[in-house]
Amino acid sequence: MLPPRLLWRDPRPIPRFNRQEPVTLTVRDPDFHEPADDDCTRFWYSCRSHDRVYRHEACGEGPHLLVLHCEDHGPENMWPQPLMMLFPEGFAPPLSDAQLDWVKAEEDADQA
Repeated sequence: MLPPRLLWRDPRPIPRFNRQEPVTLTVRDPDFHEPADDDCTRFWYSCRSHDRVYRHEACGEGPHLLVLHCEDHGPENMWPQPLMMLFPEGFAPPLSDAQLDWVKAEEDADQA
């Protein structure tokens, strides 16, 4: 239901992850591991723009493209996070109302 490649950037004037430069999160990518019920326990953000682990405001200059990196599987897709759902206008490509409703329904089903 979601596009194969989906990015999100906080649309508010001051980016939430790094107050100096734009930060874009890769939510989905067709080449990334699709998480399932495996017991992955160690994750971090990796910056593709600077080819290093992302540390807030210490990664490098310029825009950041972050991916969730699993110790076991490498780059991994993530489910849209609560902040993304509060600011869905940050998705690229934009999600339709039907796609947003589907994501919210899936999230509600997981919490039930």
